[in-house]
Amino acid sequence: MTDKNIKQVKEFLEARDTKVKILAFEETTRTSELAARAIGCDVAQIAKSLVFIIDEKDAVLVIASGKSRVDTRKLAEKLGASDVKIADAKTVKETTGFPIGGVPPVAHNKPLRTFIDARLMSFPVVYAAAGTPNAIFGIAPEDLKNITSAEVADVFE
Repeated sequence: MTDKNIKQVKEFLEARDTKVKILAFEETTRTSELAARAIGCDVAQIAKSLVFIIDEKDAVLVIASGKSRVDTRKLAEKLGASDVKIADAKTVKETTGFPIGGVPPVAHNKPLRTFIDARLMSFPVVYAAAGTPNAIFGIAPEDLKNITSAEVADVFE
């Protein structure tokens, strides 16, 4: 695992005393379904990192269960915003430093206000992208919440 993105995620986690093993796969893990198949877990255990643009200027991160869909109206209401939309690939890369399909919940170019899906909190381990579309790490959801300073929020359909 010499990839620069994976190394960045690994160093971020180690700097916070979060011991995880990053798993790299031959096949892609860029969707929740593909990641769950590679790991052998339920799709709901996949912690997908989604970037949204708020009122055309600020970015926020939502860590959603692989089975959840973000309700942009609920997210806008939570943020007191008038407009919320999913970020495009270029904005995601600029904001986080990572490509879509490999965006981890940590180690971004700049800190992002983060929300986490309450559904993830019921699992002993959840799995998140580790910086590339074929690398994943497992982590206790409470640890993920803590290292991302995430707020548990119901902003889902």
